[in-house]
Amino acid sequence: MKIYDRPGFPNPMRIRIVLAQKGLDSEIEFVPVDLIAAEHKQPAFLAKNPSGVLPVLELDDGTLISESIAITEYLDNLDGKPELTGRTPKEKALIHMMQRRAEAYVLDPVGIYFHHATPGLGAALQAFKSPQWPGRTEMGEREGEKAKEGLRYFNEILGKQAFLTGETYSMADITLLAGLAFAEVAGIVPSGLDALTQWQARMADLPAVKNRSGQNFLPDDLKRLGF
Repeated sequence: MKIYDRPGFPNPMRIRIVLAQKGLDSEIEFVPVDLIAAEHKQPAFLAKNPSGVLPVLELDDGTLISESIAITEYLDNLDGKPELTGRTPKEKALIHMMQRRAEAYVLDPVGIYFHHATPGLGAALQAFKSPQWPGRTEMGEREGEKAKEGLRYFNEILGKQAFLTGETYSMADITLLAGLAFAEVAGIVPSGLDALTQWQARMADLPAVKNRSGQNFLPDDLKRLGF
């Protein structure tokens, strides 16, 4: 199998954790896609995923699977022993519900804020983020506020239980972890979110999170981003 992604970025992070949880890293060929150069918006990549986003999983028979949730479902159920996507109908429903909220309340709005209200990843990608639209910055800032409210919502949830759907972590927690990391990079995490901070520490201590591949940005990417 191949995975098209880029080390250090939020959505690739989600799948790298899944791979570590399932012990599948050795079965994957990682194909880097240059996000800073907007390679994922070019015809060759769009032929693999018309949405123009990472990651993409390519199976040995040529089947292409995009969207982190779909990739997670596939990888988690390959061995018939799902650990992250639920086993019973109730578990599956709760995990999918909270996973969608983690995307809609945090990860997605942080992305909109980052790409529309800040310089984002630079000029090459900005060309695909409606640069001529006068309202783009205002919209981005509004989404940044939405992300802050989302983080406050999850802080309240995590003040009552260890993980988003109970006492065991799932793909919903992985999505929120990626969203929180993105929000930290974007500089829009509110103060005083003690439960969320404690949950983040619990997540960071999980073997699949701690030992995942692709944790760090590529050195050249850091240089191009000005770090």
